[in-house]
Amino acid sequence: MPDHMLPPTGAGQEFLERTKYRYQGRSDQENGMSRPPLELAADPDLPVFDLPDPASLVIPQIDLRSAIGRRHSVRSYAREPLSLEDLSFLLWCTQGLKSVHGTQATFRTVPSAGARHAFETCLLANDVDGLEPGLYRYLALSHRLCRVKTDPTLHIDIAHACLDQAFVMRCGVVFLWTAVPYRMTWRYGERGYRNLHLDAGHVCQNLYLAAEAVGCGVCAIAAFDDDAMAEILGIDGKEQFLIYLATVGKRERAGDGAG
Repeated sequence: MPDHMLPPTGAGQEFLERTKYRYQGRSDQENGMSRPPLELAADPDLPVFDLPDPASLVIPQIDLRSAIGRRHSVRSYAREPLSLEDLSFLLWCTQGLKSVHGTQATFRTVPSAGARHAFETCLLANDVDGLEPGLYRYLALSHRLCRVKTDPTLHIDIAHACLDQAFVMRCGVVFLWTAVPYRMTWRYGERGYRNLHLDAGHVCQNLYLAAEAVGCGVCAIAAFDDDAMAEILGIDGKEQFLIYLATVGKRERAGDGAG
């Protein structure tokens, strides 16, 4: 039997096999099903507040080649908070809107298959000026933050769910990207799950490069307990699940000894 006809072995190979185009049926879009909303609605009982307007921010200029050359994962950070201006800029660079086309699509600062943009951004604020420590959600359509819960010990739970990577507790903020798969599979069927993982790479690389302009370092994390993180974030792990996260903090200055 030719190799391409052999049954897949292991979950990864089965995923690749079952998401091949030859297994694709008609998508919900093709079947006339209503498109999912562009963003999950904010809980009306939770506080929401504006972020600094990205267009008004004065961001130090950095040459793109320099930013790419300097990019590397940083796990040790200065004892210095991020400003709300820093956070606003980084959120805009990773999921910010350039235009909205009614209820049809959004065009953002990162690419996404079919402009589906299936991610929601949660934030663990450890040390951000003006924010109580706790969990927040970014509302990209209005460039605002929704405060989900304040908890000065939440960073311990999230670090433990990240397989005890202690630097999660020592950064200024953790970006946690959750996927809402139906926003993607509505158009692409099961193949859309591949697109989600590609989109995660686009988003995180933008974070790495943007952080260089505001004196921050980033470390992407793919090692986490899916079920534990779903419980912490209050999501079901199926219709919404954590796909990727990254720590962000101010870079240590040479010789300052900060951690």
